[in-house]
Amino acid sequence: MWKSKRNLTITYTPLPPSSTSSSSLPQLNDLVRYQTLTSSNFKTIEGVDTASPGGKGGDWDWRGKGWLKVVTSHWEVLGWGDLPPDQKEDGEGEAEGNQWAVTYFAKTLFTPWGIDIYSRRKEGVGEEVVKRIREELAGSGDEAIRKLAGEIFEVVRD
Repeated sequence: MWKSKRNLTITYTPLPPSSTSSSSLPQLNDLVRYQTLTSSNFKTIEGVDTASPGGKGGDWDWRGKGWLKVVTSHWEVLGWGDLPPDQKEDGEGEAEGNQWAVTYFAKTLFTPWGIDIYSRRKEGVGEEVVKRIREELAGSGDEAIRKLAGEIFEVVRD
């Protein structure tokens, strides 16, 4: 889905418990912003993620908002980490590390299934971390995850 996109950001915001919702499960507002490879305009996709009942803590069910309300998807956090702050030769470095997460998402009416690697930093996690993530996923006991590990690519950033 992201191969024809650039400058992708995904923002998750916890939603307060709702008196109108029949679910007491945690929910997140899910806002995706991106540009196509040929446009300067940003597009958005917005939905609500609800923790999956009976999930392992990292399982979520997404439902679109607006005209996408008919679209649903399931996604799971496969792993996460926190890289230490960058240390430069002069002793100066970044004030904080780089948190990252790896997610699997199910196929929808509009998108194939896949794996994403998220990073809090615009520059991503670096080639070595991506290589290690690919290796770990390739060693998974799940055939689908092993296949998807070979299809991971970097989204264009300006």
